[in-house]
Amino acid sequence: MTWLRILFLPLLLAQSLLAAEAEGRIIKVLPHFLDQEGRHTLHPSLYERDAYQAFLRSRPEDVSALRYDIQWKAGGSENLILKLEYRGSKMEPGETKSISRPVKKRWFGSSWSAIQLNKAEYDQAGAIIAWRVSIWKGTQLLADQKSFLW
Repeated sequence: MTWLRILFLPLLLAQSLLAAEAEGRIIKVLPHFLDQEGRHTLHPSLYERDAYQAFLRSRPEDVSALRYDIQWKAGGSENLILKLEYRGSKMEPGETKSISRPVKKRWFGSSWSAIQLNKAEYDQAGAIIAWRVSIWKGTQLLADQKSFLW
């Protein structure tokens, strides 16, 4: 009887993982300021990235855009749309703007995609107060992730 449990446990785990991927999931959302040359860091270390982001945050005149790097996973590969909704400090209370873009899933594992607010959009919105990232398959919401203030 114990060997049956050992045999079926991996099958149950695999089934639950496949079910989660069939629906979709937003794993990570990383907002990055970009400098005039389109860089979010000067060196490939997390410490340097965080230090450069703090520098750019303190010098808004050096910021050329705001990019959201999004790690996501979803079942199927057709009609997937990644959507960023945001609220800014210069926007009316309750006003929301959004940017959508079609994405394609990798064969295996998660995928990374970026959505970028250019300088004009960023200046018009002001400091981003709240955001929501979602993945859609046609008109069906597969997954979303929100900032604390959303």
